[in-house]
Amino acid sequence: MSALPSAAEPVLLRHDAAGVAWLTLNRPQARNALSVALMSALEAEIAAIAGNEAIRVVVIGGAGPAFCAGHDLREIRAEPERAAYEALFAQCSRLMLAIVRLPKPVIARVHGIATAAGCQLVASCDLAVAADTARFATPGVNIGLFCSTPMVALSRAVGRKAAMEMLLTGDLIDAARAREIGLVNRVVAEPALDASVAALAAQIVGKSPLTLAIGKEAFYRQAEMPLEAAYGYAAEVMTRNMLARDAEEGIDAFLARRPPVWSGR
Repeated sequence: MSALPSAAEPVLLRHDAAGVAWLTLNRPQARNALSVALMSALEAEIAAIAGNEAIRVVVIGGAGPAFCAGHDLREIRAEPERAAYEALFAQCSRLMLAIVRLPKPVIARVHGIATAAGCQLVASCDLAVAADTARFATPGVNIGLFCSTPMVALSRAVGRKAAMEMLLTGDLIDAARAREIGLVNRVVAEPALDASVAALAAQIVGKSPLTLAIGKEAFYRQAEMPLEAAYGYAAEVMTRNMLARDAEEGIDAFLARRPPVWSGR
């Protein structure tokens, strides 16, 4: 974890290494609450990464003692007007959709707490690796504010009963339970968190970027379709994928028992 930032430090940090963009929420005193400025910074970086061929995978983590405690309630209460609320939740929705629509896999690196919109952020990422000390909740019900926007991502990541239990009780669940219900993929000892995330990211970096982009888009689109329509759409995607140079290279490399050389086309 990095040291607490000064007021002059950015609310979002970025470090690129070996095809991976590491984005770090940098408001540790506020448990990395999603202020308007922080959401804007995340949106901007995701947009920049979308067109950067050197970046194959994105990791989102948090500085200090927590991953993300949700929206900044002090900021919200400072402007208690309908227009401000509508703008805030529209921006949050754009951010979560940008993560889903980014043609590169996004991994949540979770430690400490991930609550409300922070839990939504985890659920919106394609993969999530959590420290064994991490905790998750959608606790809005405890303060008279149902976690309706976090509900959208949560209900698509876990089963309905598990999602409703989190939403209706507001209780914290531990990392083991989060893995059990499918909110996170892996749980590791906290000292091993960075290494585990880096290993997973490196494994994905080694795949064809074109194939990853095709597959990620197809995954989310077919998930919202009826079964027959999903199969029809997936067959079209498979056909388009088969005509790509990377698919030809991958199959030829497999048959020749050699490593593939991806062109991204």
